[in-house]
Amino acid sequence: MKVKLASNYGFCFGVKRAIKIAESYENSSTMGPLIHNQDEINRLKKDFNVGLYQNLNDVSDDDTVIIRTHGIPKDDLKDLKSQNAKVINATCPFVTTPQQIVKKMSAEGYSILIFGDSTHPEVKGVKSYGEDQDDVHVIIETEELDKLKFKHNKIATVAQTTKKKEKYLEIVNTLILKNKEVRVFNTICDATFENQDAARDISEEVDVMVVIGGKNSSNTKQLHSICKENCEDSYLIENDSEINDSWFKNKNLCGITAGASTPDWIIQAVVNKIESID
Repeated sequence: MKVKLASNYGFCFGVKRAIKIAESYENSSTMGPLIHNQDEINRLKKDFNVGLYQNLNDVSDDDTVIIRTHGIPKDDLKDLKSQNAKVINATCPFVTTPQQIVKKMSAEGYSILIFGDSTHPEVKGVKSYGEDQDDVHVIIETEELDKLKFKHNKIATVAQTTKKKEKYLEIVNTLILKNKEVRVFNTICDATFENQDAARDISEEVDVMVVIGGKNSSNTKQLHSICKENCEDSYLIENDSEINDSWFKNKNLCGITAGASTPDWIIQAVVNKIESID
């Protein structure tokens, strides 16, 4: 089977930075999964003894704790820093930006609207920086705007870093038509734009598409959704063990892209396996 890789795919700046940090602190632990890729987390555990804490109660004095790329809620970070543990912040700089925007705009009397998944750790962290939690609203669909009641006549918006820019524009345009003042901050990161555009382009060229990344990764699921728009035979896998030979029957060209938390070693294993299929 012939394989073609997207022009942009895989590790983004924030993930590369976090992995380097984790590799620099052997015998440490991360607060929540460092990234959304279990295979890479397993590698860090095996090669560098980087453990995993799920909550603050797990932390002991003198521990080295690494904050995940998605960040954690403001109060959790404050509590963690008040302990005797050594705190290393690996939150992606593109995630700390919307955190600070929400903090600033909320302090200036703006109602806050976040476009994102309310259950995602990044969004939970960003939301926590609002001064009035009852006036920080999270939506995923434009239709949800009709149900919202803002406390102020001026609104500031941010987006989860991995969301589709087209959907954000749709939400913002609807918001502007109905409100007197709307401050719009484009917090979707450039790497997400580039990977999504590249996935869209390659999915128009191929017979079958394979998207590699964590099943719980927002940006990977977005890539899969984009590919499905142009190539119905698009599949989301975490590693080469999930490849099904039947996907490639009567196909000539397989396109491959990968989420921002997918390491090169997993991508190469997938490429090698697909290329070996007759």
